[in-house]
Amino acid sequence: MSKTPRKILVTSALPYANGPIHIGHLVEYIQTDIWVRFQKMRGEHCIYVCADDAHGTPIMLKARQEGIEPEALIECISVEHKADFAEFNVAFDNYHSTHSEENRHYASTIYERNRDAGHIARRTITQAYDPVENMFLPDRFIKGVCPKCGAEDQYGDNCEVCGASYSPNELKKPVSAISGATPVDKESEHYFFRLDDFEEMLKKWTKGGHLQNEVSNKLDEWFAAGLREWDISRDAPYFGFEIPGHPGKYFYVWLDAPIGYMASFQNLCDRTEGLNFDDFWAKESDAELYHFIGKDIIYFHALFWPAMLDGAGFRTPTAVFSHGFLTVDGQKMSKSRGTFIKARTYLDHLNPEYLRYYFAAKLGSTIEDIDLNLEDFSARVNSDLVGKVVNIASRCAGFIKKRFSGRLSDNLSEHSLFDEFITAGDSIAEHYEKREFSHAVREIMALADRANQYIDEKKPWIIAKEEDKQQELHDVCSMGINLFRLLIGYLRPILPATAEKSEAFLQVDPLTWECLGAPLTAHEIAKFKPLMTRVEAKQIDAMVDGSKQDLTQTPGVAEVKGPLANDPISDTVEFPDFAKVDLRIVKIVKAAHVEGADKLLQLTLDLGGETRNVFAGIKSAYAPEDLEGKMTVMVANLATMKMRFGLSEGMVLAAGLGGKELFILSPDSGAEPGMRVK
Repeated sequence: MSKTPRKILVTSALPYANGPIHIGHLVEYIQTDIWVRFQKMRGEHCIYVCADDAHGTPIMLKARQEGIEPEALIECISVEHKADFAEFNVAFDNYHSTHSEENRHYASTIYERNRDAGHIARRTITQAYDPVENMFLPDRFIKGVCPKCGAEDQYGDNCEVCGASYSPNELKKPVSAISGATPVDKESEHYFFRLDDFEEMLKKWTKGGHLQNEVSNKLDEWFAAGLREWDISRDAPYFGFEIPGHPGKYFYVWLDAPIGYMASFQNLCDRTEGLNFDDFWAKESDAELYHFIGKDIIYFHALFWPAMLDGAGFRTPTAVFSHGFLTVDGQKMSKSRGTFIKARTYLDHLNPEYLRYYFAAKLGSTIEDIDLNLEDFSARVNSDLVGKVVNIASRCAGFIKKRFSGRLSDNLSEHSLFDEFITAGDSIAEHYEKREFSHAVREIMALADRANQYIDEKKPWIIAKEEDKQQELHDVCSMGINLFRLLIGYLRPILPATAEKSEAFLQVDPLTWECLGAPLTAHEIAKFKPLMTRVEAKQIDAMVDGSKQDLTQTPGVAEVKGPLANDPISDTVEFPDFAKVDLRIVKIVKAAHVEGADKLLQLTLDLGGETRNVFAGIKSAYAPEDLEGKMTVMVANLATMKMRFGLSEGMVLAAGLGGKELFILSPDSGAEPGMRVK
């Protein structure tokens, strides 16, 4: 009798819609996707939804810099995010946006229900105001010294060093992250969620097995300090949803961001027959609800989120799973070292399955950080995946195809060995379920070693030379293929694309956990094609070099950022290094549009007897005819960059906010092409 499938709804934290996905983000989405794929492979009714987090001041400001509306910005970013996730085989059942009518509906519903139940307070507060930009400053746009631990350069709402949460007026030595000005105080009426109304409920919930122990223990500190009211409103200008009945007041992005989980699921329900929202979100729901998040947003997900849901009459999460951060080669990701690697840059050079496997080999159920050691990355992929798993199929498939017309033996010759692999599946499944992926990988690789040992002991390449041992050759190689099938089945949640190729080679339906128990006998397989190639050092080097180039945000133009840029200054340069930069006066001899490029102009520059070709991202501010004959400044000793449009032999300098507000640097009259800028 088959069991009733579990009803499981899974989410990952919503990526912010003001920039690209990078490999640090991917830790979470790969972790979640592996767990979801495992559940589906086990036959559970598991649904994975996510969305872009599309509201807030940063998006409003970035859209202003780009000279576009916020809606256009978030749509563009959404396309990029979906493409990156798809290529990393992160298979959402639905990917939506918080800037949606579904999210507006549930944000308003949750607010109004909590308001009507008395959980919303209203009062006038004194708030930080940027006197240069003439706007109230969101918490994340004020930086200063943490009032709890003294860490510098911390945001106005929580400390990334000690994890403390506080109000911006408690921050020491505050400055505006937008203009750099010291904020002034200004009064404004705001709305607050009474978190302390839910103290008893939250104490019970946080100790009820819904969180990792280390997270639950951390929350004890916050309970001891006292739960505070949470400011859920923001003043115009702000990109988000207006609070019902209060023009000019907007929901704080952190109120409607987690509600995006509900909105994305509702969007899926509206398009899927038989899928009912209340079955998963109603108070009495028997479905399981899991959130995968980074440890930096625990406070919001483990306190505010369950309290908001409870106050509005919805169910609370079954569990919130937190994970640590990613370091690269033991250090925080760095643009100057080329270790701040965007998803797209990685994809330009390496197979996404490599990273999925490496993360899985490192991930456990705790909130400890994991490290991507690039040397170990290459060695592990080459040894485990290419040298062990794929090697089993390649060692056996040729004999099956050439000697036995691609047909496996009628019998399984080594039942005890096959049963050993099947028995291990229970332990591997338990590790997957508990998110102990590194333990699962360790067991799978031990089985791969055992399979290779079997083939080494049997030596099919020697048996093949003996005419009277052809049945033994058939049995040994068929056994090897069956062991390979089990290994690929166990790795399927981690390596979905490789599994799909393997299933095509084996000529079988998509592998499920249940079907693995029956061996393939008297079954025809296809000709073996390489499933995976080795990682080469030059690929790693190219990826790192490509990431270093990402420091240049627009090809061919170095931007001197304006007051709205909100880009922290990092990776300082010593004077001897700066002195190596050769800045020269140049004359723009010719300027032309670049076919197929939205932002680039092709410039022919006179460097004083030498002509250079440069692709510059200044099309938003200049027409080609506006530039010809002008003098400007270029970085003359920048390494040539190969682009799909041709070679770019330097970089011109420009300043401004971006979009139409971008200005090339123009020297005073009297400057001549080739002069060095001192």
